[in-house]
Amino acid sequence: MKEEVLNSWDQYNSKGRGMKKWRPFASMPEQYAGLNKILEDLNMVERPLLSEEQLEMLNETIKEALHTKRYVYLTYFKKGEILTETATIHNVNLQRNILVYIDYVFDLKTELPLNDIVDIRFT
Repeated sequence: MKEEVLNSWDQYNSKGRGMKKWRPFASMPEQYAGLNKILEDLNMVERPLLSEEQLEMLNETIKEALHTKRYVYLTYFKKGEILTETATIHNVNLQRNILVYIDYVFDLKTELPLNDIVDIRFT
C-alpha cells in the first residue's frame, strides 16, 4: 500500500498540475507591451554623422571591395540600431544612391541606402 502511494505521488509530481506558471508582467498585456516599448527605446541610438575624411575612406574601401570581391564587415544604421554584417559588395547604384551587397550567411542580395552606411572594413 505504501509503495502504491509513493508511485502515484511520483507520477503526480513529474506531470505537474498542467497549469501555466504565473508571470507577473504578462498578466496585463498592455503593461507588458508598454514595458517592451520602453526597453526598445532605451537601446536606440541616433544616426552617426560622418566627416568628409570618413566618407572618402568609405568610398575608397567600397571601390577596392568591388574590384577584389573580398568580404567586408559592413556596419550600418537601421531603425535606431547600429548593425554589422559580413558581406561582399555586389554593386553601387549612384542614381538611386544604393549599395547592393550579398550577405555571407544566407547569400542574399540586399539593397542598402548609402547614407545609412557607418563603416566598412575588410575581414
